[in-house]
Amino acid sequence: MNHPAALPRPLSVAELDLAAPGGPVLSFRPAPGGPEVKTGDVYALVRLRGRPAATVVGTVADGDDPAEALAALARERLARTAPLTDAERFAEWFADSRDEAGAGAPPRASVVVATRERPEQLARALDSLLAQDHPDFELIVVDNAPRTGATHALVTRTYGDRVRYVREDVPGLAVAHNTGLAAADGTVVAFTDDDVIADPHWLTALTEPFAADPGLGCVTGLILPARLATPAQVLLESHGGFAKGFAPRLYDPARPPADEPLFPFTAGSFGSGANMAFRADALRRAGGFDPATGTGTAAKGGDDLYAFVAVLSAGFRLRYTARALVWHHHRDTWQDLRNQAYGYGAGLTAYLTATLVRRPRLLPALLARLPRGLAHARTMTAQRGEAPDGGVPGEHGTHHHPWPRSLSRLERRGMFYGPLGYAKARLRKAGSR
Repeated sequence: MNHPAALPRPLSVAELDLAAPGGPVLSFRPAPGGPEVKTGDVYALVRLRGRPAATVVGTVADGDDPAEALAALARERLARTAPLTDAERFAEWFADSRDEAGAGAPPRASVVVATRERPEQLARALDSLLAQDHPDFELIVVDNAPRTGATHALVTRTYGDRVRYVREDVPGLAVAHNTGLAAADGTVVAFTDDDVIADPHWLTALTEPFAADPGLGCVTGLILPARLATPAQVLLESHGGFAKGFAPRLYDPARPPADEPLFPFTAGSFGSGANMAFRADALRRAGGFDPATGTGTAAKGGDDLYAFVAVLSAGFRLRYTARALVWHHHRDTWQDLRNQAYGYGAGLTAYLTATLVRRPRLLPALLARLPRGLAHARTMTAQRGEAPDGGVPGEHGTHHHPWPRSLSRLERRGMFYGPLGYAKARLRKAGSR
């Protein structure tokens, strides 16, 4: 009853680099830490001379060269890539203008990783973060409401002075992020999770845009699956996962995007908390993260979405770039997916509630946008969000892996609960003072 009728098959995850959209293969390798790709179903990131460009899904038969089999699919995918929207063209123009002007060195950065009792995953993430090609950054681990000394021991004994340890006893991801923000000395503060592996160029790509645009308050990046080994992982990725596509995007409160009638309240399209960076002064000016949101609170989530809207409503721009890549280890069980579905719904309405409670001046703007936003929503598919670039397990629109109704019901229940969860979290925060 609780599981999809036909369980998705596992896929290998790989990276394929091409010299050009129709060019030869430069390299082919498994995703970081993954097993060698031989035969079977494969999900592959396609790069163009190192730059993430698309994903493809294919089957490698016995005797096939995996690189060439997937390269053929990649060339076909790239040949029929959809044209850019006006907002995407503007973002690409902006990036090209920056490049022509000669971008300066990326600013001093602080990377904050909030964690709780997951030292093995944390070690994997820290190893990738310490291998960044960024010239000037610090790494801060915020140990959130620890039950044991395992995280403290890992950071202090294994990483010494390469990683700064900060303890925060009040549970909640937003609280932990605010603690990291207070401890950070970087011009830019980047946030990621303890269950990712960061591409070596991640931090540079995430922070370079701030050097060229003083009005930029936030940059988000691409999140791809590190493993697709269980039905729950495949199902999540086949219905959008955390990816926001490969086209650059610039969100400017002075130029609201025509294809998002509810902007800036469509925060889920801007990015995700596992891959985001803020100009430190802009985030502090916006009040930081709402401590009554996020995992570890009754609100269940929404801390990242709240921060995106807070920075935009303060007049700063937000940019999405696929050049800043992290590989995310999706939760692997069916119960994890159920919890995630409920948390998505709760976090969405909790963040909206937080935004209106803390920024009541935005209520007229939200009410003014609702009719057009609802009309726009009726034209969209009832399926979970589709990745605009395709190349997902099961291929969107084919219904190979339909999103189970039980999960849709959980998302809706979470949405009804979100405002109540936020209220509970606020009361608990007030009572703990």
